[in-house]
Amino acid sequence: MHILVTNDDGVQAPGLLALAQEMRKLGQVTVLAPDRNWSASGHVKTMDRPLRVREVKLADGTPALTSDGAPSDCVALALLGVVKEKIDLVVSGINPNANIGHDVTYSGTVTAAMEAVIAGVPGIAISLDSKPGHGELDYGPAARVAARIAARAMAERLPQGILLNVNVPQRADEELRGIQITRQGLRVYRDALDERRDPRGRPYYWIGGEWPTGIDEEGTDFGALQAGFISVTPLQLDLTAWSAIHALRSWSW
Repeated sequence: MHILVTNDDGVQAPGLLALAQEMRKLGQVTVLAPDRNWSASGHVKTMDRPLRVREVKLADGTPALTSDGAPSDCVALALLGVVKEKIDLVVSGINPNANIGHDVTYSGTVTAAMEAVIAGVPGIAISLDSKPGHGELDYGPAARVAARIAARAMAERLPQGILLNVNVPQRADEELRGIQITRQGLRVYRDALDERRDPRGRPYYWIGGEWPTGIDEEGTDFGALQAGFISVTPLQLDLTAWSAIHALRSWSW
């Protein structure tokens, strides 16, 4: 099995290294990841400038590829031919923060996996539910979860057009309570606008605010994490609101 590993935190991020090392136990691994942090970049396809790819080494001395494109660009580049050998699976992560609820539309980690699914390749996104003010993170438990889920997804043949969004509590292996198959929950954002002035008196803005929370509801990604479970949410790219179609057809157009 040939696995492409990418992320949205940059090719030298410790979460990517931990993920790549565990994926190597399953098969051949190629790393192609951004050369900088693209957190909250969403689903990007760069078409207004050329993209560069160069070789680098990870902290363990293994070779990798990096690009000045977004996470989804990295996946597209690999699948379109920068990586010559056929890729069987794309695994994105490990993101240092959870990607749950509405986060999936912002997340470069998740949208990298989406790009794989668009190209007909199974995709898995892995994120760690770390807490605000955390110190150095141990990505080992989440990386081992990723390997377990990747092996099972390939053995069972993940359905076409489906990606898995996996979120792992920040806990030791023995403290993880197991896996729950979940639906997207509701993220509660507490964003705030911080307006400032530059030295010439012109306004500029930061979007900040408090750490987001969520609605603790059983069966959701947020609810599973709160209870100490690994959350595995199957996602699809069809965003059609089927429940609204009948009502809209009844309108006088």
